[in-house]
Amino acid sequence: MLVKEGEEVGEGEEERVMSGGGGCAYGCSNKMEAEYKRRHHKHETAENQCTSVVVKHIKAPVPLVWSLVRRFDQPQKYKPFISRCVVRGDLTIGSVREVNVKSGLPATTSTERLEFLDDNEHILSMRIVGGDHRLKNYYSVITLHPEVIDGRPGTLVIESFVVDIPEGNTKDETCYFVEALIKCNLKSLSEVSERLAIQDRTEPIDPA
Repeated sequence: MLVKEGEEVGEGEEERVMSGGGGCAYGCSNKMEAEYKRRHHKHETAENQCTSVVVKHIKAPVPLVWSLVRRFDQPQKYKPFISRCVVRGDLTIGSVREVNVKSGLPATTSTERLEFLDDNEHILSMRIVGGDHRLKNYYSVITLHPEVIDGRPGTLVIESFVVDIPEGNTKDETCYFVEALIKCNLKSLSEVSERLAIQDRTEPIDPA
């Protein structure tokens, strides 16, 4: 069964898949989240394309989470399906990375281009330009926004995408597959970020 708009994905997960509006847990208001999505995550789609948005709340401050997300040259730091990444030349807008995908997915390689990177607004966008997979004309945007979770600095992560619907697949099937991949990536991002945040909050013990 496909996840419906605004419905939570899995028990206990702080992820939601949506195409507009939607509630925002913790300190982020409904109106703020909708504004973030309107500003950064509206994609025009052709008849043979689909688009969606995934939201994740992470109990770690934006600078820490962003330090992982912005590393276009090292996506394997939090993306569990990537085994290796090589970037051609310096890391700048337009840089291209060659990614090796772990077994278990219907792909082994992906060629991806960095389209936009803003360290002030915490925005990264990328486009898939090649590889042995079926994600044609794939374009994604991920943005990070500060919020308060349990009285501590947290991060609202919003990731959206647009992609062609492969021949032989439906719009729902395509969106569901990509959403599942993003969910896994953001769950891993949350786990890595929150582990680092706990380490940062742990005071060193002075030797007696």
